[in-house]
Amino acid sequence: MAANLKGKTSVLELITWCLRGAPRGLQAGVRHWLDELDLDVVVAGQPMGFRLDLRDGEITSAVLLMSPEIQALESVRSPDPAQDITPAIRANSSESFASQIQALMMDRLDLQPLVNSFNETSTQTHGWPSYYGSIYLPAGGDKALLGDQTMSGLPGRLLQVFLDLPAAATLTRVKTAFDVRSTAYKNRRTAAEEAVTTRQTEREQVEADLGTARARLAALGATDDGESLAGLAAEAAALARQVVNAQETWEELMQVHRRARKQRQRDAKILNDVTESATARLLFHGLDPKACPRCDQEIAEDRKSQERDAHACAVCSRPVAGEDETPEEITAEANQRLSEAISAETEAHDALQEAEAALTRLTHDLTIVEDRLRSARSVTQLPERLLAQEAVLRLEGALSVFPQLPAVTDDPVEATTIKVLGAGTQVLEDDSKSAASVLFQEVNAEILELGHRFGITSLEAVEIDRAARLRVVKDGGVKDWFGKQSAGERLRLRIAVVIALLRVGAKHGISTHPGLLLIDSPKAEEVQDLDAHTLLRELSSLAKQSHLQVLITTADSTLAHDVLRDDHIVEAAAGKPLW
Repeated sequence: MAANLKGKTSVLELITWCLRGAPRGLQAGVRHWLDELDLDVVVAGQPMGFRLDLRDGEITSAVLLMSPEIQALESVRSPDPAQDITPAIRANSSESFASQIQALMMDRLDLQPLVNSFNETSTQTHGWPSYYGSIYLPAGGDKALLGDQTMSGLPGRLLQVFLDLPAAATLTRVKTAFDVRSTAYKNRRTAAEEAVTTRQTEREQVEADLGTARARLAALGATDDGESLAGLAAEAAALARQVVNAQETWEELMQVHRRARKQRQRDAKILNDVTESATARLLFHGLDPKACPRCDQEIAEDRKSQERDAHACAVCSRPVAGEDETPEEITAEANQRLSEAISAETEAHDALQEAEAALTRLTHDLTIVEDRLRSARSVTQLPERLLAQEAVLRLEGALSVFPQLPAVTDDPVEATTIKVLGAGTQVLEDDSKSAASVLFQEVNAEILELGHRFGITSLEAVEIDRAARLRVVKDGGVKDWFGKQSAGERLRLRIAVVIALLRVGAKHGISTHPGLLLIDSPKAEEVQDLDAHTLLRELSSLAKQSHLQVLITTADSTLAHDVLRDDHIVEAAAGKPLW
C-alpha cells in the first residue's frame, strides 16, 4: 500500500517477472534501475527462491533455489548444500530464464499446453503466459473474461481446464488436429477437382478449335496442276530458314577470316621488327598496347617510331635497356607465330569459301522454289492457306500438351484419419457438454452470489458457456454480454468468475487454478468506497475459505486497515515509495 505513483504496480510487475518468466507491463525505466530481484514463494507446496541479477534491464544471471522451508531462503542468494538449498534452474539471459520458468510452472502446476488451429491451416500452442493472465487480472477496461487475451478462444480453453471438464486438453488437441487436417484435405481435393475441370475445359476448347481449323484448311483445297501449294510454301519456308542460317554462318566465318588475316599481318610485322631491331626483340614477350592503360588515349605512331628508332618505350618514353642475348630464338619464335597465323588464315579462308558456296547454292534453290510458287495457280490463296495450316499445326501442338488428368480419388488413409478425429472430437465434445451442463449451473450461481456481494445490486442472473462468454441479466431482465458492462462491473465479475471456479473446483475436488490473484488498484476502476470495502472483505474471507492467495495494491490506507489485519498489510510511509 502506498500513494499513487509510488511503485505499487511495479511490485506486481516484478512479481510477475519472476513467476511468469517475463514482465508483462513493467516500465523500461524501472527495469534499468534494478541490479537484483529476489522473490520467495511456495508453488504447489514447494518453497522456491527466485534470484535474478540484472544489467540494463536484462537478466545476466538467474537461479531458482529450492528449499525444504521457506524461512531458510530469506538470507541466501545462492545454493547452500548445508541448508539443503539446491538450484532448480540456472539462466544467463532473459530468454533462457523465461523459457525455463514457463516450462517449470507448467510442470509444477500440472497444466497442459493450450492448442488451437490458426486459419484452419496450422496450429498455435499457448503455455504458461496464457495461464498467467488468469492470475494477474487485467484492468477493468479489458474485455477478456478469463486471461488477458481474447484471441484463438483462449478464455474458453482456460475455463474448461480450470473446471477440469473431461479431457479438456485432449479435446483441444483432437479438435485442432481435425480442423487442420480436414481443411487441408478439402483444400487439396478442391484444388485437384478444379485442376481436372480446368484441364478438361481447355482440352475441349482446343479440340473444337482444331476441328474448325482442319475444316477451313480442307476447304481451301490444293493447286489445280497437281503441285501442292502448301508443299511449295513449306519448302520455301524451310529453304528461307536455311538461307538465313547460312548467311549467319558466312558472316561469322567472315569475321573469323578477318581476325585471322589481321593476326597474320600483325605477326608478319613483328617478325620484321624483331629481325631488324634489338629493341623489338627485348619487348617481344611484353605487352603490345594500342592505348595507354590508364587514360585509354591511343598511342601515337610517332611514339612507336621512336620506340623502333630511339629505343624508347612507346608507353612511358623511358629507354629500353637490356641485353639482346637470344636474337635467334626470338626470331625463330616470331617465325613460328607467323606460320601458325598463316595456317589459321588459310583454314579460315577455306571455311569461308565453303560457307559462301553453300549460301550461293541455297539462295539459288530458294529462288527456284519461289519462282515455282509464284507461277503456281491459286497463288492468291497462299496467305490464307499458310495461316490455316499454321493454325492446324499450332492447335495440334497445343493438344499434345493437354493430356487428360485422372479423376480425383479419395486418399483412404487420410479420409479414415479424418473420420476418426471427427468421431473423437464429437465424443469428447459430448462428454464436455454433459459435464459442463452441471458444473456451469453451480458456477453461475456462485458468480451471481459474488456479484451481489461485490456490490452489483441490479444483477439478476448470469449465464456462462464453454467459450467463457458471460451473458449478464440485470435491470429488469435486460440481457447483455460481459464486454458491454462498465469497467468496474467487469472487474468485479472477473474476480467473481475466478473465485466461482475455485469454489466449484474445491467442491468437486478440482484444483487446476493456481490459486493466486493479483489485482492492481481496484478503486481505479470506478469501484466506490462502499463496494471497495465489500470487495476487499469478501476477497479476504474467500481467501481463507478457498485456499486462495490475493495480492491487492491500493492507495487507500483506510480501506486496507478497515478490512485487513496489520500483518497482512505492507505499507509505505506517508509520501514515500513502496520500495
